[in-house]
Amino acid sequence: MEAKDAAPCRHPGAPQEEIVSKVASILEALADDTAYLSARGITSEEYRCALPVAIEKIRGSRAASNSNRRQFLVTLFEQMKLRGLISGFEMPRYGDDTVYRLSIEGFGDVAVIQKGCPDGAHSSVRWSAPKWAKETYLWWLCSSLALEPGEHVVRGTNRLRQRFFSNAEDVLDGVIFHNELCGSPQRPCPKRSRSVIMAGSMVPPPCIYVMPEHRQEGTEWNWDGSRNRFFPSVLLEMFDIPLAESASYIGAIGFQKRGSSIRSTIVSPFGPGRSTNFRS
Repeated sequence: MEAKDAAPCRHPGAPQEEIVSKVASILEALADDTAYLSARGITSEEYRCALPVAIEKIRGSRAASNSNRRQFLVTLFEQMKLRGLISGFEMPRYGDDTVYRLSIEGFGDVAVIQKGCPDGAHSSVRWSAPKWAKETYLWWLCSSLALEPGEHVVRGTNRLRQRFFSNAEDVLDGVIFHNELCGSPQRPCPKRSRSVIMAGSMVPPPCIYVMPEHRQEGTEWNWDGSRNRFFPSVLLEMFDIPLAESASYIGAIGFQKRGSSIRSTIVSPFGPGRSTNFRS
């Protein structure tokens, strides 16, 4: 098993690390190509000085674009409200953590904490579960092609495992890996047959992973993936997956203690009789 098996999808068009390294080398080598730079009105020294700032500017521009694409999440919640799956939702307040409050009639409120790629500390361990939430989820909106989706999930799980066995008291019911890239040519989805139209695009169901119950005793925590939560099946109804079929699309993260070591298991079903998994 490889880390990429923690999710059923891949990035078929992602550049290989070898190519990325060559591009990085080209950018650095341009500083010595005085003729090329001079023809464009810049000296080698000016290029060397401006290169780090230019890279940060590009990164900032892409970050702003990603911020705009996060409208994807709001659009999904609006569609859930229109279909009566949630009675309403509150947008995050300016200056606070990006937490959406979804109200479900007859159940209560669910917190969705919007994060980026799960391999970063900010997106995996720096969060607080609201006291008002009956269930709390991290929603990883990750557009990076640097790693396969499963590799991102594994890195996030490793950080969540550290927090799970720390003194933190916050309860996390699950994590969701899903954004506007899912179902696109860059990230084809094996669940595409269950896609729905959102803002003119075909969007497949998300990868949902239920987390273990937050307790310290014992040697296994959701190792068999048997823990059930309420919100995942509600979310899957948005993709016309009925309750009777929802278990075939809800994954799990579990931990197991063996001596002084802690193992992780990540299971990701993507339809009846189909699943992928990773253990470390």
